[in-house]
Amino acid sequence: MSLENLVTSVATKLMAATSATSAQVSQEVLAELVTSFGVDVSFLRYNDHSIRATKLIAEWPPRPDVPDPDPLGVVFFADADPIFAAAEHAKEPVFFSPEPAPDDAEDYQRRVQQASGVTLPSMASVPLLSGDVTTGALGFIKIGIKDWSPEELNALKAIASLFAQVQARVIAEDQLRYLAEHDDLTGLCNRRALLAHLDARLRNGRPGPVAALFLDLDRLKAINDYLGHQAGDWFIRACADRLREETGDADVIARLGGDEFVVVPAQPMTAAAAEQLADQLQSLLRERVSIGSEMLTRTVSVGVALGIPGRDTTSDLLRRADQAVLNAKNAGGNKIAVFTEDMSLRSDFRNDIELHLQEVIETGELILHYQPEVDMRTGEILAVEALVRWQHPTRGLLYPDSFIPVAESINLAGELGRWVMRAACAQLSRWHAQGIGVNAVMRINVSPVQLVTDGFVESVADTIAEFGLDGKSVCLEITESVVVQDIETTRITLAGLKRVGVQIAIDDFGTGYSVLTHLKSLPVDTLKIDKSFVLDLGTNPEDLAIVRAIIALSDAFNLELVAEGVESPTAAMTLLQHGCHRAQGYLLSRPISADAMAELFAKMVVPVDFSARKPS
Repeated sequence: MSLENLVTSVATKLMAATSATSAQVSQEVLAELVTSFGVDVSFLRYNDHSIRATKLIAEWPPRPDVPDPDPLGVVFFADADPIFAAAEHAKEPVFFSPEPAPDDAEDYQRRVQQASGVTLPSMASVPLLSGDVTTGALGFIKIGIKDWSPEELNALKAIASLFAQVQARVIAEDQLRYLAEHDDLTGLCNRRALLAHLDARLRNGRPGPVAALFLDLDRLKAINDYLGHQAGDWFIRACADRLREETGDADVIARLGGDEFVVVPAQPMTAAAAEQLADQLQSLLRERVSIGSEMLTRTVSVGVALGIPGRDTTSDLLRRADQAVLNAKNAGGNKIAVFTEDMSLRSDFRNDIELHLQEVIETGELILHYQPEVDMRTGEILAVEALVRWQHPTRGLLYPDSFIPVAESINLAGELGRWVMRAACAQLSRWHAQGIGVNAVMRINVSPVQLVTDGFVESVADTIAEFGLDGKSVCLEITESVVVQDIETTRITLAGLKRVGVQIAIDDFGTGYSVLTHLKSLPVDTLKIDKSFVLDLGTNPEDLAIVRAIIALSDAFNLELVAEGVESPTAAMTLLQHGCHRAQGYLLSRPISADAMAELFAKMVVPVDFSARKPS
């Protein structure tokens, strides 16, 4: 083969090389060069100037029984003999002749002979160049003397240039792949790389279980807000470095963005072992980090999940780990939670609620039930509390605890509250039209979101006017915790509502005593004793002491008082004995439908003989 055809053949092969195939293609090219130039050995080495070393990329023929580590795999220029040392900055081909052999080359010859079984009589090294930088060397070894013609040297330079182009392309591909698979802040794997790794680990036949540890820093926002996002980034990098130090080289650590990390141990792991590792990582990340003059720390929530190769998918495993860490966060943070099927059921339920709540508010699957408030002395129905329910097509009747927290988390609480208010006022208007419930008050719960929403007072006024109601027939209930969250906004809103004419009640009263300091300045009409103090009334002296204090407080401020959660005759009689006669609870009536409530209104009273009563 002519030298021109040889260069063309090499160019054709190297042009098709990629980062993944370059080593194999390079070896095939070296085999062709050995034959074409009549030499015994050819090798390709790349320079790594960051560590001042030359690395073996390919060789022909391959050496048999290469030791591990390979003594020729990485050779540092500082310790190299002249043959390798010359390759660091060479710009022209370098030739080494067997005669005369320098003394310091004898040891190298002996090592090469031991490693390859080839005695080195002569050698040629052609540099790979990228601009002014020597990026590697293309080497040839010949037993005996090899005379290189000018034409052969020109061909070698052209072939070395082709290898340098492949090297640059491989480096660029590796950099692109690195950027595509690694987080730019921490250098950890990113989501894409994590997914690819888990896809491979969970293939059928691979060893398992495969553990995934989902780590979420608790309240990193405080650092961002206090010291700025640069400090937050510094903290995240410090956490990433600690995770690297604590885990093995084969373990995969990924940053999913923000303050979330996933660790996938390389070895199969039981749930107990994964939980133990999670505890170690949690303790490690809780250690203080120095940022400027500050020593900062954050707690960490960890979710642990296992995947079985061939059965579970990457999506399954990450979803479980995510559910577990959410469980840990919801428990207050700084916790470790191992995934259970019960978590999955709760998550599926919540997702069902979240995905369909907006629709049911608009289409009417929500309904109201009404719980009467009774004068326990006479049985007279004084008020009804509107309680929202969701008639779910597959899950049956859902109570507020199932969907109101979800509504609050996805900014639907205000819309849900508006629906409840309109539906309750419309029902009260219908009852009035039927001549029933005329003197009863409709109590409607108001969410914290509604209370601070612009235009809320006007919306209430418009709704009452739309259904032709007297404002005094409507009482809006706010929880005690809402009152103290933003007292100034609450005071302004309640004053506006009083101008509309509606009544105001504080619900769940007694659970947070900080409201007492504001009670005098708030336009409140009614206090509702929280049911936690009423359920065991008559048998729990501590509850009785609290109830008596609330009764005295309501008398002092001239407020109506309602006891919630009256479920036993003992509790009812105790309340009456101490001067609280308004109550609601299962002993008097459970929440009932609008039609059932209409029938109860028609009867005028609820039986209040508690001597032999059981909750209805």
